[in-house]
Amino acid sequence: MNLGPVVNSSALDANAGLSSDAHTLFFVSTRTGGLGNLDIWMSHRRCLACDWEAPVNLGAPINSDAIDAAPTMSDDGRLLFFYSARAGGFGLGDVYVSHRVSTGADGDVWAPPVNLGPDVNTAANEQGTFYVHEPGEPNAFVYFNRPTAGGSIDVYRVAVSNDGDALGPAVLVPELSDPTTFDQKVAVSADGHELLLSSMRAGGFGNFDIWRFTRQSAQDPWSNPTHLDAPINTPDVDSQPLLSRDGRTLIFTSIRAGGHGAQDLWMSTRRPSPNS
Repeated sequence: MNLGPVVNSSALDANAGLSSDAHTLFFVSTRTGGLGNLDIWMSHRRCLACDWEAPVNLGAPINSDAIDAAPTMSDDGRLLFFYSARAGGFGLGDVYVSHRVSTGADGDVWAPPVNLGPDVNTAANEQGTFYVHEPGEPNAFVYFNRPTAGGSIDVYRVAVSNDGDALGPAVLVPELSDPTTFDQKVAVSADGHELLLSSMRAGGFGNFDIWRFTRQSAQDPWSNPTHLDAPINTPDVDSQPLLSRDGRTLIFTSIRAGGHGAQDLWMSTRRPSPNS
C-alpha cells in the first residue's frame, strides 16, 4: 500500500526511519522547501491507527545544502544518525549523529551534527545508516554500507555509546555482503532475529530487491538470505526496508505503478502464518 499523497509527493520520497513508538516517520525527499539536493523530513501521527500529518523539513543544522539522508533514531529518541555529503567530512559522504536538545510545540531542537570520525568514515562514501540495540549486546550498533575497491558495496557495522560515539573501528559483516554486487540498506528487527537487506544479488528480479536473513539469537551469524518475492519485490527498484518494532509492518522505497513521484514510500503488513 502506498503511504499516500500526504507523505509522498511528485518528487522523490524514500529511505524511511521510525521512532520507537512508531508515531514519528523520518524520510528523505527532493520536494520543494528543502535546503539542498536531498533533505530529511518528518511526519507525525497521533496514534498507530491515525493518518500521517503534513511533513516538515528538519531544517538546519540537520539539513544542509548537500545530500542529507538515511535518518535513523535511537530507541530513546535522543540521537539521530544519518548520512551526509556536507563539507568537512572525510570523503564523498559520511555518517553523522545529532543530539536532540529539546522537544516542544514549535518542534524539536537538534544540536549540530557530529561526524562519527575515522573509525567509521573514509575517503569513500558511507551511507545507508540503521541504528539497533540488539538484545544481549552491551552497546547499540549502527549498520551502514561502503563501496569497495572491487566495485561492490558491502555492509559494515560499528558499536556506539549511549551518546552516539563510535566504540572502535567499523567492521565488515561478511554474511550480509556479496563481493560481486551491491548490498545496501539493512533493517534489523527489535529482537535481533530478523534482518532485511536491499541488494542487487543474483536470484532477484534484476534490480534492487529486498532479502530476508534470520538467526536464532542476536549473537549468532545470519542465515543465508531468502528473496521476499512478489508482491514486495517487483522488476523495478524495491529497497531501503524498515521494520516496525513489533515486526508486523514493513515500510520500503519502491518505483512501481500507482505511485505519486520518482520514488515513493510503500507499506506492507505481515499476515500471521497459517501454522502459527
